Amino acid sequence: MTAPFDPGLQVERTSLAWTRTALALALAGAVVTRLTFDRLGVVAVTLGLVAVGSAVATATLAGVRYRRATVSLGQSGTLPTDGAVLALASASALAAGVAAAVFVMWGMLDA
Repeated sequence: MTAPFDPGLQVERTSLAWTRTALALALAGAVVTRLTFDRLGVVAVTLGLVAVGSAVATATLAGVRYRRATVSLGQSGTLPTDGAVLALASASALAAGVAAAVFVMWGMLDA
């Protein structure tokens, strides 16, 4: 029989950190959409929806990952890992970044 995992709050803190990160990414996506809408129109809305949608999926998946990790640590003492949360957070940041880059490049063409 293996010893139980450390009952500290590491897994919970990680989940809360991912939730805060997802909230910040959703806010960034919404702000970029608002600032670029006048110039980019439908492109800004599309990229904004991708950014905010990916951020919401990141928060949801972080919660699922927290519950799965808690159960796994309690039963077998191992931590299941995957890169899905990081991939979704990266997609959200990338969508907001692309919208901002297109906005800047579009402004340079007008000048």
